[in-house]
Amino acid sequence: MPSQDQYSSSGPKRSRITLWVILSLLGIMIIVAGSAAFYVWNSLRPTAAGEVQKLDIPKGTSANEVADLLEQHGIIKNSFIFKYYLKLKDQGGQFQAGIYELSPGMENDAIIAKLNAGDTVAAETIRFTIPEGFTVLQIADKLAAEKLIDREKFIGLIASQKTWGDAEAVRSIPDSDKLHVRLEGYLFPETYEMKQESTEEDIIKRMVSELDRKLAELPEGWMDVLEERKISFHDLITIASLVEREVVVDEERAMVAGVIYNRIADGMKLQIDATVQYSLDKPKERLYEKDLLVDSPYNTYKVEGLPPGPIASPSLKSIEAALYPEKSEFFFYVTKKDGSQSHLFAKTYKEHLRNIEKSNQTAG
Repeated sequence: MPSQDQYSSSGPKRSRITLWVILSLLGIMIIVAGSAAFYVWNSLRPTAAGEVQKLDIPKGTSANEVADLLEQHGIIKNSFIFKYYLKLKDQGGQFQAGIYELSPGMENDAIIAKLNAGDTVAAETIRFTIPEGFTVLQIADKLAAEKLIDREKFIGLIASQKTWGDAEAVRSIPDSDKLHVRLEGYLFPETYEMKQESTEEDIIKRMVSELDRKLAELPEGWMDVLEERKISFHDLITIASLVEREVVVDEERAMVAGVIYNRIADGMKLQIDATVQYSLDKPKERLYEKDLLVDSPYNTYKVEGLPPGPIASPSLKSIEAALYPEKSEFFFYVTKKDGSQSHLFAKTYKEHLRNIEKSNQTAG
């Protein structure tokens, strides 16, 4: 049997071992905690100073996604730790979209303050003007000449069956193989400013959406007027495009629109020169009798009623004129050749011939 001394000597030994284990565990825990604290502290330190970075934060970007972008651009060291820092500070919910100039080496709180304030920089933009009465092909040529688009890609998109996002007006375009260009008349003439990196699709979408915005400026109840006149929205834009290409003097837009309605109601061919010009491969300075025989659904000297679609992009003034034409008994008009670009109107063909003679006398 073991002696009493043997029992008494083993107790302190076990105690020393237990104490050593506890101290070792505590030491390990302190080292781990210290390492973790150092890792967090180091991760939240500013990065090395560097060149200013432009950071584009799109609308709807979450705080976590912003943190990832900051790390990708070298603005912060560790997005994982930064996300927890935002939660600890109850930040990130007020970050605003836009383009920011941020520098590596910025303090975290300075970055957060800038994002909360929406302290953005203006995006580099392109600016272009589409004149009233331009056709789609003229628009494509102008934008291509200004090196804003690839012409062929632009034309291809124009001919496609895309819905163009939330744009409403373009949804009224009929599915017809008679249409010369699908979006003709639906690219609103205006001066536009867009981001420099805008694509052909972005530009088209912006222009068809602008038509929606302009239509919102029309008097309330204008769609009821279409129902009363028994015409579609597509017909309205078509008539407006005819007015746009025929009229220069604003005061005459509603009068010419009235003549168009009068001729349709009476079953007369519209015989509008602008539709013949649109039918030709290349518009001419002057039309000849043979040109009036061109075989095209847009040639209103040969077809009855309206052409299949618009022949140009009408202004809001022309759209209003087509919507609210001036009532009259006129069926004819001829351009004065005195340089005024106004018209002489007639009720009968005989009177119209006299107006043509009168106009010729004022030429030169």
